[in-house]
Amino acid sequence: MRILERLRQHYPSAAKEGEADGVEFGSDLDFRAPCKEEKRVETIFTKPREDPPAIVNLRWVQDICKESGDELAFAVCRVLESSDSGDQIAGYLFDLMGDNGFEHIQVLLQCRKELVEAFHKGLSRLKLENPSQSNQGRVPSYGTQVSVQTSLDRQIDKLRRKEEKRHGKRGEESELDWTGGFSAVVDASERPDEGIEGLVGKGDGFTGMTGASLPPGSVKKVFKGYEEVQVPPTPTSSLKPGEFLVKISELDDISQAAFQGYQTLNRIQSRIFPTAYNSNENILVCAPTGAGKTNIAMITVLHEIRKHFKFGVLQKSEFKIVYIAPMKALAAEVTAAFGRRLAPLNVVVKELTGDMQLTKRELEETQMIVTTPEKWDVITRKTSDMALATLVKLLIIDEVHLLNDDRGAVIEALVARTLRQVESSQSMIRIVGLSATLPNYIEVAKFLRVSPETGLFYFDASYRPVPLMQNYVGVTEPNFALRNSIMNEVCYGKILEAVRHDQQAMVFVHSRKDTVKTARILVDIAQRNGEIGLFLNMDHPQYGIMKREASNSKSKELWELFQSGFGVHHAGMLRSQRNLAERFFSEGLLKILVCTATLAWGVNLPAHTVIIKGTQLYDPKAGGWRELGILDVMQIFGRAGRPQFDSSGEGIIITTHDKLAHYLRLMTHQLPIESQFVSALKDNLNAEVVLGTVTNVREASTWLSYTYLFVRMTASPLAYGLEWNEAMNDPQLVAKRNALIVDAARALNKAKMLRFDEKSGNFYVTDLGRVASHFYLQYRSVETYNEMLKQHMSDSELFKLVSHSSEFENIMVREEEQQEIAKLLHTSCPLEAYGGAESKYGKINVLIQVYISQGYLDGFSLIVDSAYISASLGRIMRALFEICLRRGWCSMSAMILEYCKAVDHRIWPHQHPLRQFHGVLSPEVLRKLEDRGADLDKLYDMNEKEIGSLISSPYGGKLVRQCMDHFPFINLSANVSPITRTVLQVTLTITADFTWKDRFHGTALRWWIWVEDSDNEHIYHSEHWTLTKKMVAEGSQTISFTIPIFEPIPSQYYIRTISDTWLQASYLYTLSFQHLILPELHPPHTELLNLRPLPVSALKNQKYEERYKFSHFNPIQTQAFHTLYQTDHNVLLGAPTGSGKTISSELAMLRLFNTQPDMKVIYIAPLKALVRERVDDWKKSLVPTLGKKLVELTGDFTPDLLALLEADIIISTPEKWDGISRSWHNRSYVTKVGLMIIDEIHLLGADRGPILEVVIVSRMRYISSQTARHVRFVGLSTALANAKDLGDWLGIENVGLYNFKPSVRPVPLEVHIQGYPGKFYCPRMNSMNKPTYAAIRTHSPLKPVLIFVSSRRQTRLTAFDLIQFAAQDEQPRQFLQMNEEDNSMILYKVVDSSLKHTLQFGIGLHHAGLCDSDRTLVEELFYNNKIQVLVCTSTLAWGINLPAHLVVIKGTEYFDGKSKRYIDYPITDVLQMMGRAGRPQFDQHGKAVILVHEPKKSFYKKFLYEPFPVESSLVHHLHNHLNAEIAAGTIATKQDALYYLTWTYLYRRLVMNPSYYGLEDTAAESVNHFLSSLVNGTLEALDDAGCIKVSEDNVEIQMPGLIASKYYLHYTTVALFSSNVHSESSLEELLQLLSSAAEYDELPVRHNEENLNAILAQQARMRVDNKLLDDPHVKANLLFQAHFSRLELPISDYVTDTKSVLDQSIRILQAMVDAAANGGWLRTTIRAMQLLQMIMQGTWSDHSPLLMLPNTTTELLPSLPFATLDEFLSLPSQRLRKLFERFMSQSQVHEVIQAWNFLPRIDLTWRMRDQRLSEGDKFTSFAIDIEVKSNNTRRSSTRAFLPRYSKSKEEGWWIVVGSTSTWELFAMRRVSIKDKRLSTSVAVPRVPAGTQEIALFLVSDCYVGLDQTHTIPV
Repeated sequence: MRILERLRQHYPSAAKEGEADGVEFGSDLDFRAPCKEEKRVETIFTKPREDPPAIVNLRWVQDICKESGDELAFAVCRVLESSDSGDQIAGYLFDLMGDNGFEHIQVLLQCRKELVEAFHKGLSRLKLENPSQSNQGRVPSYGTQVSVQTSLDRQIDKLRRKEEKRHGKRGEESELDWTGGFSAVVDASERPDEGIEGLVGKGDGFTGMTGASLPPGSVKKVFKGYEEVQVPPTPTSSLKPGEFLVKISELDDISQAAFQGYQTLNRIQSRIFPTAYNSNENILVCAPTGAGKTNIAMITVLHEIRKHFKFGVLQKSEFKIVYIAPMKALAAEVTAAFGRRLAPLNVVVKELTGDMQLTKRELEETQMIVTTPEKWDVITRKTSDMALATLVKLLIIDEVHLLNDDRGAVIEALVARTLRQVESSQSMIRIVGLSATLPNYIEVAKFLRVSPETGLFYFDASYRPVPLMQNYVGVTEPNFALRNSIMNEVCYGKILEAVRHDQQAMVFVHSRKDTVKTARILVDIAQRNGEIGLFLNMDHPQYGIMKREASNSKSKELWELFQSGFGVHHAGMLRSQRNLAERFFSEGLLKILVCTATLAWGVNLPAHTVIIKGTQLYDPKAGGWRELGILDVMQIFGRAGRPQFDSSGEGIIITTHDKLAHYLRLMTHQLPIESQFVSALKDNLNAEVVLGTVTNVREASTWLSYTYLFVRMTASPLAYGLEWNEAMNDPQLVAKRNALIVDAARALNKAKMLRFDEKSGNFYVTDLGRVASHFYLQYRSVETYNEMLKQHMSDSELFKLVSHSSEFENIMVREEEQQEIAKLLHTSCPLEAYGGAESKYGKINVLIQVYISQGYLDGFSLIVDSAYISASLGRIMRALFEICLRRGWCSMSAMILEYCKAVDHRIWPHQHPLRQFHGVLSPEVLRKLEDRGADLDKLYDMNEKEIGSLISSPYGGKLVRQCMDHFPFINLSANVSPITRTVLQVTLTITADFTWKDRFHGTALRWWIWVEDSDNEHIYHSEHWTLTKKMVAEGSQTISFTIPIFEPIPSQYYIRTISDTWLQASYLYTLSFQHLILPELHPPHTELLNLRPLPVSALKNQKYEERYKFSHFNPIQTQAFHTLYQTDHNVLLGAPTGSGKTISSELAMLRLFNTQPDMKVIYIAPLKALVRERVDDWKKSLVPTLGKKLVELTGDFTPDLLALLEADIIISTPEKWDGISRSWHNRSYVTKVGLMIIDEIHLLGADRGPILEVVIVSRMRYISSQTARHVRFVGLSTALANAKDLGDWLGIENVGLYNFKPSVRPVPLEVHIQGYPGKFYCPRMNSMNKPTYAAIRTHSPLKPVLIFVSSRRQTRLTAFDLIQFAAQDEQPRQFLQMNEEDNSMILYKVVDSSLKHTLQFGIGLHHAGLCDSDRTLVEELFYNNKIQVLVCTSTLAWGINLPAHLVVIKGTEYFDGKSKRYIDYPITDVLQMMGRAGRPQFDQHGKAVILVHEPKKSFYKKFLYEPFPVESSLVHHLHNHLNAEIAAGTIATKQDALYYLTWTYLYRRLVMNPSYYGLEDTAAESVNHFLSSLVNGTLEALDDAGCIKVSEDNVEIQMPGLIASKYYLHYTTVALFSSNVHSESSLEELLQLLSSAAEYDELPVRHNEENLNAILAQQARMRVDNKLLDDPHVKANLLFQAHFSRLELPISDYVTDTKSVLDQSIRILQAMVDAAANGGWLRTTIRAMQLLQMIMQGTWSDHSPLLMLPNTTTELLPSLPFATLDEFLSLPSQRLRKLFERFMSQSQVHEVIQAWNFLPRIDLTWRMRDQRLSEGDKFTSFAIDIEVKSNNTRRSSTRAFLPRYSKSKEEGWWIVVGSTSTWELFAMRRVSIKDKRLSTSVAVPRVPAGTQEIALFLVSDCYVGLDQTHTIPV
């Protein structure tokens, strides 16, 4: 400020002016940047009063500083060039020059720009003249370290100099050292300009850059008609001290395998090797073309591969490497090279470009993907491919200098996306950039996040393996024809010079036609000059052979030019011809090769001289001619010089004179690389929003900071439209970034590509934006479609629309093309082309139609334009189809889909569809089929002879018939079931009617299925469906979905099924509604009365009142109190979750205990988890208060008979109560039931509903009617639509029905439903993670949150992603509500590793795969608010009462193992999950966020706000229940069965919703007929299975039926045993039968688990069908075998699955034993028993029984002095202890001794009595009295020792009597040994007379090796 004040004193007028206007003092003068790379604006002072001296230059500066010497002059210049503000510069100058220099400072500031330019010019000259002395020197060029001086460093440096000046010190000034003083700089600046402009003028497109210099020795020559600039080759620098080449032999085996044939790495590769191979550093390599950058990429690839070798095996599934090449030709070359070199390492390299697509399986099998920027951008834009992107560990970007190109924006988007992925996932993705030499390489390095010190390597031209001499020829002739002639002459002169030096040359031209044309011109000139002999190489030893090959080639041009020593090469030649030309040239037969640029990219074919003849090429994207890009020039020049043969190479560009300076600048690297990102900002922003990585302006601004645009804007703000003061005030350019984002977002919002809420700054995805992103549409195209796309358009109008796409906007019409276009319009265009041949849209339209028609194009520009259009046409058509489909336009969708396929196949929709069998039918046959109108319908019914006759070709008829057999015909049928009056459920059955052939159909066929209402032109439902070869073999496939219906009911809808790939494969099914009967209107809900809440004292019982901690009942409890507590009416209470229904049911229970204390309460809960919750709750509070006894009855707990008799309250699952109540005649406690409470009775409509329906209510009401004892029913449910029907079924009359609205909740609920697209489940779930985190931050940042997911795996993935998002917000532990010390103590107790990780961040996991202690711990932490978020599976919604403020339901589908696909949760489950939202004690309202698949959004919107009707599912599950009732004796006739059905809920609903059950009307006769058919069909199926015997009207139970009922098995399981178990069944067969039981139908085989099953199958002892690895029964078999072999299971889910499989197996095997015994098959019976022992002990029956002992392994067995369990048990414990201490730890020995104590020691004695002959002395009968004693005094219980079985079990034994000679079983009894003694008698009724002896077996049901066999003489 001191200086500023002094200036203001000198210039008062300026000060006043500045102050008056409020403008910074001195801000009205601005100067452009002095440096050549950057443009800057500085704030400087207003114009001074006096004019400056006449000449102000560096010499004047030297004069004014002469008293202080050169150092002050240097310092003044350095201050002037600094980037500081004008005020600061003035201050520094005052400090340097003092007050006496005030006038000079004024002049310095005024002439600052000119002085700085002169200073730079002088320094540049001196650097070029003294390169070795320059302070920039070789540091970066050697690639060691690049030091970057920041503005802070410069500031410190200036201050140091300031201090030195002040104190008279002399520091070391490097500029003084190497320049030779300031005078040398002054002299150099005044020398005449010899730079590019000095040589050739500025040329077109001059950017105002000065100081651009050519290397020393550059000369300019002037000839007639052209000028030539020769740039000498930079000599190759010699090896520096300490520099050495890395020898391949010294590398590890992995590297040597990929570098076979190499001796050493070159200099550049050797220099980079330590960083590339021994670190994970990001790398940027700037080196000349041909310097071996590909090998650097290979080194980084090998480093990555090496990391994934474990134990000598490459873990292929752990990583992916992506190599991004700028062109498809280069991608193909890289793929071939890397594929060949990495093959020894078993690494798969595949190309992924527009030409080379990969299937999902191929992608999984590929480790290295070579792709183009655009292709990788498309892949990483889609959430469905995120799994692939997350596997990427190395990203190699070749030709990074593409950033300066139009396509540079794509690279910026990719790098930004990758960098953000690295930060968000905290995963390592290494980025390697390969580039030509760049001027601003430091900025590119900064963009790639490369460390300048360790990862940046810059090598100049001296590192080129073959030095390159460059010649630039500028033709000055303006006349086009003369200019071309001069170019040809110059070109000829250059090739002649090369040939005279015995060198080969390549001439590059820019079109296929030009190759031959140029070659012929050059041959003509040679012949004219008589020099053609110089080009021939007849002395070559292979000339004769090659000449024959050339003459035999199909290319006449190749042969013609070969004879003159010339060759041509372009992409239009056949592959064989191109190979021939390449071989001729590489062998030296051809001296000259004229080619297109594709040769430079795709084939590594070097030559001494390369010539670029002409630099203009036709670019359809630009709509005309453009200059050859730097990328192509460098690639072509890279082919100059053959490393093995040449000491130098020569690159020549022949261009026009006005472009000479342009190419000189480009090739001498003096133009900085700029960003092109702004032009593509809208499209890229939309892509990030769709991907979900950007959701608001703040995130978008952050995303922009990862781009090269940001790097360049901060370095050169002026070039990007910023004022310099903006950049100074906002160094991070936050305002500029926000402005760019907001502008782009507004434009996208206007185009409906996203919704932009300007108030909050949030972005919301739209369908249109999603389509644009996925199909790579430009923003301007979408604007066009918004305007032009209509619901009804003709074919021609559709083509007109496509022609207006912005992708084609630059295509122009040329006068020379119009004649050909007009001709094509008449010959190849079946549709009208709007605009005609004269307009560009007409031209585009014509070219599209010609492409589909496969028409011939002649003009070069038309060929190029057509290729350009066809590259984008397919995706544009697909995008338009998606837009129409999402808008619900049925006609347009169908039409555009046909044209999508037409573009793919290049066949018009009106042409014959058999044209799609490419190469099978001849054009003649196809023409005849079209001429004779033989469409598909006509051909379908014809045989091959009839077809042959029709087309006059018998052989053709056979081929046509074969094609018809392979054409994808399908048959459709559908069934409609009304759910409500507005929603229908459609079950569509699809049957394939064709023969699958991989050649035509591939691995899968994709279909579109939609339901349309043609009257309203609307699609009500659409989905994508895949048909596989396996599905075709299986037969019919079923799909279910819901659609809306409106009244008045339309006559019909149509189901349209269209192939995604086959033209005319479209099938229509009419969904007629003529006989549809909609369900009856439901009665209104119960109104919640405005009653005063009842106090607890209304119970009038002190004990009861103590039970409740609250003072008053809630409104719902109050309203139902009288009916529940003071009457015995049946009650149905329907109210939302969390309404206090459980306490309401307790009131009914208390009523029973008041009135009938000796009667029992049965509480039925549909899930074990609910039972457990209720047991825990009532055991704590209710039971102690009332003094009652409670028992739990589930699969895990089966109490004994005494406990059931004494119990007052029995809490059971439906299945368990079903099993017990089946024999109600013999079980008194069943008949003593006074109250049945059925919780969640709305689950009646779910899979397990029939058990509730038939068993619980129908059977208990039936028992009540038979015993004349009243049973009271209380049903608890969510709000129901058809509560009246449920009430009728429960026997509720006028009183007792309470059905409140869903909105009647103690805590109001706010619901948000969000739809997410995506065909694939896992990527869709992944895309929901960020919205889940956003929902937490928005709705419940501090309160508890429950997140429901479908699987255990999803709990982990969701939690991990939430942790990442929290870390991104820099609040990783925001969900943790306890201190570190407490957290550490808790983590110590946790078993599950994933849970241990997530709990550190306050996120819990909850699923069935956790052990009990982990689950309990998580529940407690969440309940006590120690952790804020709990991610759980849907079972938690039912099992544990853990409410939260916010519930997020992340996806409403789960994987159904039976149907092997993802299906929807029942709506009841979703309601139950939502019910957990809102905590009555704490919250005023709850919140639920439901994330669903987009097509189902409207369905959930409907049913989450209105109650769902409950229907019966008994129709499909009646068999087992009828069988049970027949076994119990309840049903003895068909009439009994019909009567029994009248007790069911099905009977009530039949008449209320007849169409749902397939009933056409509700007349009594129709209902009776329906029920009779149902009963007859069910009984017939049971009869066929052998379970019952039907004779006329009577039914009689059979042994299989009794077994099914006794063991609660599916009737088909027992039928399976009856038909497959035989006398010689092997253990393998029995295991196969066990695994095939219907009980395992729904064992989940999750996504990709077939791969895990394949691994298990390889280890399995018994073979399984490898074609059915996704079958649940095969999985069950493998799990059994893994259990027996004690294999390590691949994932934790398999552990839980094994537990489930083993639990089910006990009763199945017991049934199998009974079935075998019933057949009298002793051997099979014993084997079945052994199989049960194997399951209990987890070992094979033929292995040593000692393996049952803890810690005993097969390796230990030979060391033990005993071989049987009997021997083991007979030894004293002390001896055993000493014995085992040699092999085990003390704790392990203790476990063995415990087993010794636990195992039974059984003695059996027998006595035969009552022996007598029977049936005419054919048989002997007798009884055996058996005494069994347990001699183990150390044990008090009979609980079995089962270390490898998850449940506790009582020991059981079988006594079996049979013959070991005939293996016939005579008698069997199951016993258990109580009180250490058992006395029993076994009757043996029929032993064949003459049998000498029989065997008595005592077989354990749980131990291997303890069975006993006794021989009994007869």
